[in-house]
Amino acid sequence: MKKLASILLVLTMMLSMVAGITAASAAEVTTLEFWTFQELHVKFYLKMAEMWNEKNPDRPIAINPTVFPYDDMHNKLLIALQSGTGAPDIADIELGKYANFLMGETQLVPLNRVVEPELPNIVKARVDIYAKDGNYYGICFHVGASVTYYNKDILDAAGVDPASIITWDDYAAAGRTVLEKTGVPMTTVESNDPWSFWQMLTEQGSDLLTPDGLPNVNTPEMAKGLQFYQDMIKEGTCIVAPGGGHHAEEYYGFMNAGGAASITMPFWYLDRFTNYMPDLKGKMIVLPNPVFEVGQPRSVGLGGTGTSVTNQSQHQDLAIDFLGYAKLSEEGNLKIWELMGFDPIRKALWTSPELKNPNVFIDYYANFPFDALIAVQDEIPAIVVSDSLPKTMTAIRSSIMYRAYEGMEDIPTMLAEEQALLDKTPN
Repeated sequence: MKKLASILLVLTMMLSMVAGITAASAAEVTTLEFWTFQELHVKFYLKMAEMWNEKNPDRPIAINPTVFPYDDMHNKLLIALQSGTGAPDIADIELGKYANFLMGETQLVPLNRVVEPELPNIVKARVDIYAKDGNYYGICFHVGASVTYYNKDILDAAGVDPASIITWDDYAAAGRTVLEKTGVPMTTVESNDPWSFWQMLTEQGSDLLTPDGLPNVNTPEMAKGLQFYQDMIKEGTCIVAPGGGHHAEEYYGFMNAGGAASITMPFWYLDRFTNYMPDLKGKMIVLPNPVFEVGQPRSVGLGGTGTSVTNQSQHQDLAIDFLGYAKLSEEGNLKIWELMGFDPIRKALWTSPELKNPNVFIDYYANFPFDALIAVQDEIPAIVVSDSLPKTMTAIRSSIMYRAYEGMEDIPTMLAEEQALLDKTPN
């Protein structure tokens, strides 16, 4: 009996070894190459890969991320796709550049089979902006709702209640009080990006592009918005952001030291505060934007990163399934908030108790940031996107904002010149 038992034990061990080898072979890890221009996105994908592997032990993946500077990544990716070699499996493509990747024969893979089942559950505009001819090629991280961040300590010192700021006239008046009482400007504006300005167009019913997708910078609405900030600069209640924009190292240091009383930026800017301005912890509150006239929409969906699968991937089905899980599922959208502070595209989550679970953003802000979004959830129009957006954004970033706020040029004259240049510039 002992001999038989020994034989059975050896056979059992051998069968276990064979089963283990078979399981290991079935669970061979697939590495997905991932390119991005934003290092903050990497931790999200690494976490989602970990969660994917727990749910899909038979299809494990490893994400191999590479972070490039913004322009370098988009240029390198476009060249790789056009040449037919060297592209990653998955790539982040920023909204302002995305139309470049949809021109001609698209080198990205349609994501319809994971997107379409989720359309009733998500803010559809945040996949529509990456679509062409009925195919969805990218999935966004967030709604990107524009909000205003106020430094409550500075406003308290000036005797200003931010909740009383309803219109831009209120905002300008508050700025004069803040400057008089504290010596601090009310806000900063970018001279190399439109994020702090764009919502002024959409609340007036306008945009950077016409409804049929043509450049649309020479408009009364554009002039009114630019003039508002230019007037604030003249009176000292606004200054151009140090370094030119709200993502410059100089700006982070300036704002971290209490350099301005407020800033208008999309919701995705929450993590810039937590990552780069630690000394403002407990001081910042998030509220809806002011408007020119009561009744106008107080927000707009701005920016975006359309994560896409390239046609050079040797693992397209796996990459699509993983991307759908990471950016469309409930657990993925919850991690988008918990790890990055973005407003997830599954809008039902905005009122979920899980969003109030302790995390770095709950700990940092003096109010619950999603209260601002819930207040404006029906006031978030989508921007117009077309093949003309990349060249229009280039004009905005490299010329228009600079001429308005650094050069302090006459705005109607400048906008007429910029429109003429855009009309002559091919897409």
